[in-house]
Amino acid sequence: MLLRPQEKRFKKERKGKIKGIVFEKVSFGKFGLKAMANGRLTARQLEASRIAISKRIKGFGKLWIRIFPDVPVSQKPNENRMGRGKGAVSFWVSKIRMGKIIYEIDGNISSKKMLEIKRVVSAKLSLPIALVSLSYFNL
Repeated sequence: MLLRPQEKRFKKERKGKIKGIVFEKVSFGKFGLKAMANGRLTARQLEASRIAISKRIKGFGKLWIRIFPDVPVSQKPNENRMGRGKGAVSFWVSKIRMGKIIYEIDGNISSKKMLEIKRVVSAKLSLPIALVSLSYFNL
């Protein structure tokens, strides 16, 4: 089942701009997957990458999702004339700024396995990601 909020105050939102950098640390697990560019991630992309990670850790670790798709994106039907208002909500996205940690993983997982997870997840997401570890921040 795809992620989406149960209710929002307003049904539709404007697109807006995604600016700035976030400086986040790994706080729940040992490893984190961090966004290296600004952009939007859809609920489908998040779910596909979550399933890919779950298959690879297979009970040896724990996964935290640090973001949630709470921004509605509307689309008008094809071959529709101009005007007649904004289209219906088509899917949900999460606005991601550079440096935001998307997933955190903990458990008995080797760094070689984490590199494989990073490779698979980067193919599922539309943003470039980097692998960060807890020891990276504790210098």
